[in-house]
Amino acid sequence: MPALSMGFEVHQPYRLNRHFVPDPKVKKKDITNLYFDEINRELLLRIAEKCYIPATTMILDMLDEGFSCAFSFSGTLIEQLEKWSPDALSLFGQVARHRNAEILAQTYYHSIASCFHDKTEFAEQVRMHATLMHDLFHADPGVFENTEFTFNNDIAGCIRDMGFNGIFTEGVDRILDWRSPNHLYACRDIPVILRNVRLSDDIAFRFTNRSWDKYPLTADTYARWVAQSPGDVVNVFLDYESFGEHLWPETGIFEFMRHLPGELAAQDVPAVLPSKVLADYSPVGTIDVPETISWADIEKDTSAWMGNDRQQTAFHALEAAHVFAQDKQVWRYLQTSDHFYYMASKYGSCGEVHSYFCYLAGEEAFTTYMRILADYEKRALRYTKNRRAAKALRSQPPETAFHFSSPSGLIGHTAYCLDQFCDLLSIVPGDSFQYHLERGDFACWFKDILGDTELADSIRGCTERQELTNLVHQRREYLWSLLR
Repeated sequence: MPALSMGFEVHQPYRLNRHFVPDPKVKKKDITNLYFDEINRELLLRIAEKCYIPATTMILDMLDEGFSCAFSFSGTLIEQLEKWSPDALSLFGQVARHRNAEILAQTYYHSIASCFHDKTEFAEQVRMHATLMHDLFHADPGVFENTEFTFNNDIAGCIRDMGFNGIFTEGVDRILDWRSPNHLYACRDIPVILRNVRLSDDIAFRFTNRSWDKYPLTADTYARWVAQSPGDVVNVFLDYESFGEHLWPETGIFEFMRHLPGELAAQDVPAVLPSKVLADYSPVGTIDVPETISWADIEKDTSAWMGNDRQQTAFHALEAAHVFAQDKQVWRYLQTSDHFYYMASKYGSCGEVHSYFCYLAGEEAFTTYMRILADYEKRALRYTKNRRAAKALRSQPPETAFHFSSPSGLIGHTAYCLDQFCDLLSIVPGDSFQYHLERGDFACWFKDILGDTELADSIRGCTERQELTNLVHQRREYLWSLLR
């Protein structure tokens, strides 16, 4: 008979200002009001009323009666609760101090920093989160849950080296082959707890699906499914907002949860904490995850955040922006995974899920993000090691990015910085290259937008693509050497 280990991810981002317009008169102390949307307060209060307060009140009663579960709180959520919903935060504090609850570690900003080539920023955010959990809840998490369960071999090794006892990720078929997710595994010598995808999604996504042949799902049926599952422990992990926000009270989700502990007990299924899973079981095998996985969408990879060109553009711009991060807090707010999720261009059932969660359409989310990132970097120029180099390398907003064209019009390639320009220069069609070269567009962009007169002068007279590409590449490498 397996045990059940249930956990909840509790997170809210600081959504970006949909109406952002650069304003140099705004001082540094007021920059968050310029960059982030006033809708954040409204949404936080709504979710607190519909989910955090009623669901946590219910969970506290369940904990008192012997049920066990784990919580993972993002730092951006905690900040918003401190400002706008202290009552909800107080309830979470009671959960955190309860003997039958466990607090998990994650990145403070619920960020995509683990996908950066250099893991320094990722590790720093994990330490920041651990400090917050200790200072606020007197909790010292021993188990780690990365943003959206993002995971690979390198992340496993990093978390192991930071001293954590175990890490959560998704029980993806392609890393398990024929094996069950209901066992403990190891990756890079750290125990890995795998989410049971089907039994988690039965609650999160299928609970209200009237066309599902198991609808309506009741607590006794679900407890029986858990009891009949093979293996040592069934790990169910959910977005906490499923209770009352995504799944309204009218769906019966609260009644389902209230009855679940009793039905589990009737099936002799104990509810256990992640730390007990690590204590009671040993890994039955190893998993190798060279390519990053997550719990997002059907693909279970990073395509929810980096699956299209605009997401890739924003991600690489964000990663490069560390040299402008004199104000690290804003840079870290911009790392929150939600910003990239809003830029997705998925279709079918995944597209429907994205649309439900997104307050902006994909293209609007991207242009808003790039305008704010460009403004942030522009404000930071004075603090960089070399202002001229930084100006030439910084991100551009859509209005001053280089939009490649041909005689017949735009061709769909846009460079938002010199790095991206260098990459695109080698792949744009020949007619586009010649069109801009003959008009002098490249030199004008380098001089008038990037402020790099030396680069503009160096390419005058170039007639061959390879020659120009080499000059731009050499200049780019030199400029970066001045900032590192």
